Amino acid sequence: MFCHGKIQLACVSVQLPCKDRMNLSGCFAGKVVEEQQSLMELGIRPHSSTRMEMSSTDPSSHSLRPFHSAEHDCMPDVITVQVQKGMNKWVFVVVEIERSSQKKPFLGGYRHRLTGVEYHHAAVQTLPKKRPDKGVVIFSHHTQTTEMKCQTQQCVVSVSTQMTGIGCHVSCVNDTLVTPGKYITADEIHDRRLKAVICLQSFIRRWLAQQAVDRLKRERSRRLAWLKIQEQKQQEEKNDQLRDRHERWMNPQRKEDFNLLYHALESKPKSTPYQWRAANGHLLEMDTPHSIRARELQDLYNNISMYPVGKEQRHHFLLTLKDTVKEHDCQLTQDIMDLVNQEVDLMSRGVKAHSLEGLRKRICTLFFQYIKTSAFNPNVAKLLKVPQYPSQLKNDMFLCRGCHRYLRSADFSSSSKGLLSGRCHKCTRLDNIARSRDDFSLYKSILTRLRADEQRLSSDAKIPFLLQVEDMRYLIEIVWASRSALNGSSDLYNLVFSRWERQKDWSPWNCILLSKEETSAHLEVEDAYETTFICWIEHKHTMAQHHFSQIPTMANNQLGSRPITIESGKHVSDSTPALSH
Repeated sequence: MFCHGKIQLACVSVQLPCKDRMNLSGCFAGKVVEEQQSLMELGIRPHSSTRMEMSSTDPSSHSLRPFHSAEHDCMPDVITVQVQKGMNKWVFVVVEIERSSQKKPFLGGYRHRLTGVEYHHAAVQTLPKKRPDKGVVIFSHHTQTTEMKCQTQQCVVSVSTQMTGIGCHVSCVNDTLVTPGKYITADEIHDRRLKAVICLQSFIRRWLAQQAVDRLKRERSRRLAWLKIQEQKQQEEKNDQLRDRHERWMNPQRKEDFNLLYHALESKPKSTPYQWRAANGHLLEMDTPHSIRARELQDLYNNISMYPVGKEQRHHFLLTLKDTVKEHDCQLTQDIMDLVNQEVDLMSRGVKAHSLEGLRKRICTLFFQYIKTSAFNPNVAKLLKVPQYPSQLKNDMFLCRGCHRYLRSADFSSSSKGLLSGRCHKCTRLDNIARSRDDFSLYKSILTRLRADEQRLSSDAKIPFLLQVEDMRYLIEIVWASRSALNGSSDLYNLVFSRWERQKDWSPWNCILLSKEETSAHLEVEDAYETTFICWIEHKHTMAQHHFSQIPTMANNQLGSRPITIESGKHVSDSTPALSH
């Protein structure tokens, strides 16, 4: 290691470190420098340059880094600096540079955002000026206490203030009047901060609550819009079914269409007006005086036969009956009027209703005989089996090939050529009744929807595809009584089957009949039903299991049901073994 640099006269005695501590040895002009030997003894003069060689006595333990010679350093030893002394006065000063062997630390820096040039902080060689000791302890824990004391201090720098006096005026335009404020304690500052924090929290919580309310409003709007769309979709689906049903009525082409038409004709009520379809497709209705008279008598008979009713309402029905039968003067009408007057008199005397039951039955019987008389009800003449005038039997009797009886021509239906058919109306009606003409269109629609839903939930669904329309009718009518399990709705257009347990595949013993609106709610509140309702559903499943286990294709599947939880906390097994066909 080499040491090179300027040596001042003040450094006439340089002590080398102890060899035992530092393990260093010096060499000058080829000679070993002794310990405690000065530079003057080595022949070094002031303001001169010299070179000494330093080495370690134990290089393995204390190695020295190589020193770069002056020729490898591009920085000069002496530089000239121009310093400004006053206005337009500059002085040149010679500065000597001292080189440090230690590496300067990296103090960070910054980069220019526009030019991209990087600038690094650097350390200076000038040591900071040490403050003189004033004899007063400045850094002490006593300065952080609340103890107060008075102490006189003198400013380091003397200052003065100029005031207005005789011969001297000082402007006060730019002066500022400073007045001391109220002293604020630490508790007051903490209270002020606490109130500010509470105020900020209240505003933030209000904002969060408003955000939550707005989110709920948006969700509610979306929910209402979705419900409206679902309602419209269900209404359109129902309208499509009704439209298809009406089209099948008007243009029957298949056997199912004719069965639907016969079913509608059989369910048509009596005493109804005449109906036929015009050329433009509109349905026309016509009421004749005879049909209106028959309808009025039928309504009056239903009112008379209805009981129990209120006293005032019963009195009104009796007066209407009296006004109706008094149009014809005969023994039958006179008997009816006498009985009506008798009941009105007994009712005015306060006789109880159960004591008048015999009298009311006699009134109903006589009025029913009044209705069957063709003189009072002309529309009933075509329904009577015995003609009113025996002379009409001549040349008006024909043999029925079905019942082998002689009947009048009115009891036979005529063909398009005006000829009478070989069978009477009764035989034709019996033949129609004997034929199976059930309408399975609604059950088929429910089965189709069930198959589509199960195919979407599970690709391995089998049981819905094994069921036929007749099986679906039995399951709806017999097991579930054609009603929703929750609200009791009997509208088959709005009923669908759903799973009772969502984790298991659909089957007659794992199903529930609901309306379309209740299906989504059932899937969310499956575990919220009461024990009584669950037992009732399990009973329905047992009925279905007992019936469908007798079908060979269904008997191959494993039938079972889960245990029922009773209110007492016990579990009762409600499983029925499958029956072999």
